[in-house]
Amino acid sequence: MSLRATRVGEQMKKELSDIIGRKLKDPRIGFVTVTDVRVTGDLQQAKVYISVLGDEEQKKNTLKGLAKATGFIRSEIGQRIRLRKTPEIYFEIDESIDYGNRIESLIRQISQEHTKEE
Repeated sequence: MSLRATRVGEQMKKELSDIIGRKLKDPRIGFVTVTDVRVTGDLQQAKVYISVLGDEEQKKNTLKGLAKATGFIRSEIGQRIRLRKTPEIYFEIDESIDYGNRIESLIRQISQEHTKEE
C-alpha cells in the first residue's frame, strides 16, 4: 500500500467513525468501531474493517444496515475528503479482536492449570 493510500485510509477511518456514530440512524446498526481501513493503491476501493458489540445476529444485521447505507456514507466521505473519485466502500467484520481474546483466554487457562500443578 502506498503512502498516499495509507494516509487516505487513516483519514477515512476518522471520518467513517464520525459518520457511523453520528449520522446513521438505522436501528440495525449497533455499537460499531472502525478498526482499520485498507485503500487500494489506485484509491478506487476501500475495505473497512469493523468491530461490532454483540452476538453473530447483531453483527449480521449491522453489516446489512451498513451495506444499505453505503451510498450515503460514500457521499459523506466525498464531501469531507478531497479526492478526484471517492473509493468504493466494502465493510467486513474484523475477526482479529475475537481471535486475540480467544488466545488470551487460552493462555490464561493454561497459566491457571500450571499454577494448580505446582
